[in-house]
Amino acid sequence: MVKAQDQPTSAGNEKIWPKFGTMNPRLFMQRALELAELGKGQVRPNPLVGCVIVHEGKIIGEGYHEQYGGPHAEVHAIASVKDPELLGEATAYVSLEPCSHWGKTPPCANLLLEKGIKSVVVATLDPNPLVAGKGLQLLQDAGVEVTVGLLEQEARWQNRRFFCQQEKQRPYLILKWAQTQDGFIARKNKDSKWISGTQSRQLVHQWRAEEQAILVGKNTVLHDNPRLNVRDWTGNDPIRVVLDSKLELPADLHLFDQQIPTLCYNTLKNETLPNLEWVQLPELTLEALLSDLQRRHIQSVLIEGGSQVLQQFLKTGLWDEARVFTSPITFGRGIAAPAFTQIPAESYAVGEDQLDVYYHG
Repeated sequence: MVKAQDQPTSAGNEKIWPKFGTMNPRLFMQRALELAELGKGQVRPNPLVGCVIVHEGKIIGEGYHEQYGGPHAEVHAIASVKDPELLGEATAYVSLEPCSHWGKTPPCANLLLEKGIKSVVVATLDPNPLVAGKGLQLLQDAGVEVTVGLLEQEARWQNRRFFCQQEKQRPYLILKWAQTQDGFIARKNKDSKWISGTQSRQLVHQWRAEEQAILVGKNTVLHDNPRLNVRDWTGNDPIRVVLDSKLELPADLHLFDQQIPTLCYNTLKNETLPNLEWVQLPELTLEALLSDLQRRHIQSVLIEGGSQVLQQFLKTGLWDEARVFTSPITFGRGIAAPAFTQIPAESYAVGEDQLDVYYHG
C-alpha cells in the first residue's frame, strides 16, 4: 500500500502534494473526520467513520455512519452524489478502512468497486481482524489506486475508544472526579454533592451521553443514590455499572429502578430482570470486570467514583484518560481525592472550576 505524505513540498508559489498535484487532500480528509464526529454516541460499538467523494478538486458527495446498524459512511456519501456518472473519475476519502465483510450491512469496499470509484484515500487501517487490511487489498486487487495514512494520528485519536477495544481487548477507561481546592473529594460524612459548579455538572452529563457505560462503587451509591443518567444534555443514557461484591445495596435505590440497562457486579449471584442484571464473578477484580465488559462489546466506560474505586484503577494502571475538576471551595477536612502527581495534558476554565485532563501512556 502507498503511504501518503502529510507535508507538502514547495514548487514556486504552489504547494505540491505527492500523488495529488496542487490539490490539498488534507482538507478533504479533515472534512471526512468532521463528518465522522457527528456519529458520536450513536454508532457504538462501531467506529466513527466519515466519507467524502471528490471529483476534479470539488466535493460532490459526503456522508457519515449515523446510527449503529444503519448504512455506513460510504453508502451515505455515494447516495448524496447528484450525478452518479462522475463516480468513475472520483476519489473517495474515508477516515477508516472500508469494511470487506458482511455485518449488519453489506461490505463498503464492494460498493466502492461497484460504483467504479477510481481511487480511495484512507486515514487509517481498521484494527478489527475481520477487516485489518482486507478491504484495501480487495480494492487494490481490482485495480483501484489506494493511499493510506493521511491524517492517521487524527483518525486514530478520534476512534481511540474503538482502537482500545480492538487492540487492548478492554473498554476505553475515563476516570472523572471533582475535588476541592484543598484536595478533598467528599466531606467526612461521605457527602460529595455540588463540589463542582453548574457548568461543570452540565459538561459531565454531555460526557455521559458520549460514553457507552458509567461505573461507580457501592459506597458512592449508598451515600449519593445517583441516577447516573443524562439530564442536562441530549443523548443516550449510558449503561449503568455498579460494583457491589457482597450485594449490600438496598433494592429501593435509583440504580435498581429498571429504567436504564444496569449491571451489578458481585460474587454471589447471577440474575436477570428487564434492564437489570446481577453478574457473578468468582472474584471481583478489575481484570475480571473489564473482561466481562469486553465480552458485552462495551466500548468505553466513564468511571465516576468513589475514591477507592478511582484509586484502584489508578494503582493498577487501568485507565486511559482522567478528567479532574478542581473547585475554588474548600472543606478543611474530608475524604482525600485520588493521589495524582502527573502533569495535565490540557487545562480549561469551566465556570469557576478548573478542568485538568490527563492521558495515560
